[in-house]
Amino acid sequence: MIKIEKTTKNVLVVSFGFLLLFTAFGGLQSIQSSLNSDQGLGLASLSVIYAALILSSMFLPPLMIKYLGCKWTIVISMCCYVSFSIGNFYPSWYTLIPTAIILGTGGAPLWSAKCTYLTICGYRYAKKHNKIGENIVNHYFGIFFLIFQSSAVWGNLLSSLIFQYTSGKGVGVGGVILVALFLDQLDQDEVKHFKGKDINIWSVLVATFTQLKDKRQCLLIVMTMYSGFEQGFLAGDYTKAYVTCTIGIQYVGYVMICFGASNSIFSAIFGRISRFTGRMLLFAFATITNLSSIIALFLWHPQLEQMAVFFVFPCLWGMADAVWQTQTNAIYGVLFLENKEAAFANYRLWESVGFVTAFAYANFLCITVKLIILVIVLILGMALYGVVEYIEYVQSRNGEPYTISQILRGVYLRAQKPEQVEEELKEDTETTDVKSIDENDTKSSETKL
Repeated sequence: MIKIEKTTKNVLVVSFGFLLLFTAFGGLQSIQSSLNSDQGLGLASLSVIYAALILSSMFLPPLMIKYLGCKWTIVISMCCYVSFSIGNFYPSWYTLIPTAIILGTGGAPLWSAKCTYLTICGYRYAKKHNKIGENIVNHYFGIFFLIFQSSAVWGNLLSSLIFQYTSGKGVGVGGVILVALFLDQLDQDEVKHFKGKDINIWSVLVATFTQLKDKRQCLLIVMTMYSGFEQGFLAGDYTKAYVTCTIGIQYVGYVMICFGASNSIFSAIFGRISRFTGRMLLFAFATITNLSSIIALFLWHPQLEQMAVFFVFPCLWGMADAVWQTQTNAIYGVLFLENKEAAFANYRLWESVGFVTAFAYANFLCITVKLIILVIVLILGMALYGVVEYIEYVQSRNGEPYTISQILRGVYLRAQKPEQVEEELKEDTETTDVKSIDENDTKSSETKL
């Protein structure tokens, strides 16, 4: 019988919970404009979702995570998504707009809590097995996105079978039940400690903005926004300007399936090999892949007989996006370990701003201008990210030179993190279940990641 490490089990529970939730929501989102086209209700509901999500990112995640813990923040936020599915059973302005607000409000805490939880799991596993925390966090994000990104496949299959989609609206409930019953609350003691202190609630509410005092956080904003820009471009502009206009709208779902499948597979691969390559090489690879794809789109004149090419671009885009998702999440967890809740709230905030901006100018700018914007944001984002790595390198120097290989793999980051990790782990005491595993550590030393 295969034994699964406790933290790995929790990662799988979170991943499959999100898979179920976003299989339902993703399929529903992709057909909103068609399913609820009367007076633009579908598009209006999507706009309200992103507006509420941005506002939620500014204030809610740090407070909810510290007060409820990651597990119950995830459960409650998932229920917000389910409410939107329920609203679609009887779509009207009085059902979809309120539930869209509820969904958007729960979106930021959901993603911030997920990222925080995976970071805690990664560092706990690393401490227990004497491994490098950054590597395990990368691996866990790779597992998550391997499973989660496949929701794009199942969601688009459901939306392609639109007449059978009604039965898919309740799939998200399964995700809520899975997380509520089987996910361990690893930060229970930290929650009790927070509730027992005399806390200035306002300071927690504005923690997302306070995090911007860290210059590294500010420097990562453009790269984080690019994640929203590039996803928005593929879902909104590529499918419309290239696919729909040339081979027909009936192929859009299959194009997005290719993107989701590629993203899922490469998320697992990059999460695994990052310990050998380091994140800088992976970011460079994603940058080259996206730039090459953008240049090719500049030069390409799509023709009906070039059917295969229409599916090559989303595969390449999914490969690059796998880096943006796994490595950007991981770097936030590594750099801002002490303020991870506020850091991940910033991540969701600026990625959402990128999404909204891309959708906002979608109907006003030509495809050439949109591609130029992508290039500018990508190059600027990578330049500022390079400054972050340089800052970390300079601050960690202790008189010992580093080789090029060590710099690329971020060895200098590891040199300054152990004390920080120890402090984090002391504050975030193990739960009874985790303690029992630690006591039997010698008996389970053969367990593999």
